[in-house]
Amino acid sequence: MKINTLSVLLIAVGLASGLMGCNSAMQAYKKGVRHYDAGEYNLALNQFQKAAKGNIDPARLNYYTAESYRLSNRFGEAVPFYQKAIEANTTEPDARLNYAYALKSQGNYTGALEQLQQYVANAPRTTAKGTLDKAKREVETLKAIDIIAKNKSLITLRNMGNLNSPGAEFAPVVRGEELVFTASRKEQVYKNNGQPMLGLYKTKLNQNPDETGSMPKPELFSTNIFEGNVNEGTPAFSKDGKTMVLARGNNGKRKGGLDVDLYISRFDGTTWSQPLRLPISDSLAWDGSPAFSGDGKTLYFASNRAGGAGGIDLYRTSIDASGRFSRPVNMGRDINTPGDEMFPYVGPNAKLYFASDGHPGLGKLDIFVATRSGGVTRVENMGQPINSPADDFGLVYTDPAKGFLASNRTGGKGDDDIYFFQEGPPADTTTIAKNPPSADAPKIVRYFIAGTVSVNETPVVPLDSAKVRILDDATGQPIAEVTTGESGTFGKYPLQEGKDYTILAERKGYLTRREQFTMQGKSIPPVFLTKSQTDTTFYVPVLLDKSVLNKTFVLENIYYDLDKYNIRADASPELDKIVVILKDNPTLKLELSSHTDTRSSDAYNLKLSQNRAKAAVDYIVSQGISADRLVAKGYGETRLVVKNAKTEEEHQRNRRTEIKILEL
Repeated sequence: MKINTLSVLLIAVGLASGLMGCNSAMQAYKKGVRHYDAGEYNLALNQFQKAAKGNIDPARLNYYTAESYRLSNRFGEAVPFYQKAIEANTTEPDARLNYAYALKSQGNYTGALEQLQQYVANAPRTTAKGTLDKAKREVETLKAIDIIAKNKSLITLRNMGNLNSPGAEFAPVVRGEELVFTASRKEQVYKNNGQPMLGLYKTKLNQNPDETGSMPKPELFSTNIFEGNVNEGTPAFSKDGKTMVLARGNNGKRKGGLDVDLYISRFDGTTWSQPLRLPISDSLAWDGSPAFSGDGKTLYFASNRAGGAGGIDLYRTSIDASGRFSRPVNMGRDINTPGDEMFPYVGPNAKLYFASDGHPGLGKLDIFVATRSGGVTRVENMGQPINSPADDFGLVYTDPAKGFLASNRTGGKGDDDIYFFQEGPPADTTTIAKNPPSADAPKIVRYFIAGTVSVNETPVVPLDSAKVRILDDATGQPIAEVTTGESGTFGKYPLQEGKDYTILAERKGYLTRREQFTMQGKSIPPVFLTKSQTDTTFYVPVLLDKSVLNKTFVLENIYYDLDKYNIRADASPELDKIVVILKDNPTLKLELSSHTDTRSSDAYNLKLSQNRAKAAVDYIVSQGISADRLVAKGYGETRLVVKNAKTEEEHQRNRRTEIKILEL
């Protein structure tokens, strides 16, 4: 059969066009990945949309697209792309986990539970414990979602009309007669989410906004508190309104918002001073959403710095009479979870309000209130309509029955919107019935501890004849003393909520070891209780190291800033553990070795590492350990962990401290 010349030409043109299309799609995909790796998720999405027109691996393309939406806080839009990635057999281990949270944000609780159960059942062994714990807890939350949803209050909620826009408005806070809030209204666009950069704005406070949610037109808060190329927001004001702490960062130079720090500015009666970075900020973390206590002597804030419960945690720092801030303290496991806790606020009733996606809730972020009594902290979900399947956060009261909050729930004007709330039913709608008091008898929970003492090696071998004491940290008295048998086990012994304990294990030929155990964060939320009495036992493994000369241990989280040798705040707890080991093993002598990255000359790094090792030794000596039990040794860059380090995180791993047993 003959094929005419025109047909051949048309076929050739079609093939060429197809090849060009494939090349174009691949180029768009590669550009999208580069933007994604740089944290420029909105730019990445633009490229992934172009790449979708070509023959790109659907598992990879849809997963990247879904993650770009998630990481720019657009969970709902991520849903169909997670689904397509999973249908294309993506190998990404966290795909189902993130898909579940995206489904939950849409109120699809059944679908979210199904995905989470599959994730937990098939999670690889390398999955971080905190991530798996959060997923397991979320499974229990979704199983109890009907009970959580029954928590409803007589509250009227109203969108604040002219304050809101298609962009984001959130973090409302009261300063005198002003309502100050954060909004995406700057000229420069934030590459993460494609919205204008955030700034601070104000309006005259209206305690009773009319039915349209109208308030006076907002204006810029202060020209001195304004940088066009960064995000600024979540302000907190002292009681007299003359001191402000805010968050500032996201200039696009560091992925993940790790350049977001806390800044302070003061009002002289006319203008606000240029903001200065607070020393409590962590240069390697995201720090934000500050809030003052009622007396102004404590500042609360959120941070994902090292050493927390996981994700973003709440911290507090004390402020002395001269305005100096103390070292930040984590708020503990009753408040903080493996998820995120943010937007703290101390209400007029002195209760702590905050947003969390780790406590049992209806959506991604729900608003909770924490109360403390008898040494036990209780965290309570504020229920509907304050909370929804969407993000609900940033609650503040203007009086005991009124206030404002932020939410990106359906029906708003754009992204995050500001809402006014007031206790009492709506005047023109059906009342939201408050739950009747439960007729059920109080549910009792009994907590116990048990464990196993083993050798810290592979395979793990249980140790008999190990003496174990469980101490009540408050009194220092043992609640149990036992010697392990062949199985190496001990327990079970009763525990009390809110208390801290120490497990002390010792055996000849091994280093004595202490394991801290706290009941903070261990209490079972009431919504999970189905029986009149529940018994829960916590199993604690205790691993003992053999007393062997020249054995080396790597100290986790003993890091140093570039060209510095001072002991950072996040290093002190790790060095405190060495202090405990030395006190429990009084004949032990150790070498503390310090290592640098490859930046700067060999001679400079050798001197720097010696200074770092000496700083670590000096710290331990300051805690009451004799100096003759310690040797400081600097190795410079001669023993690198990451030999071709490129990122700051990789360089940081090289800037480490180790210990070696010199004498037993």
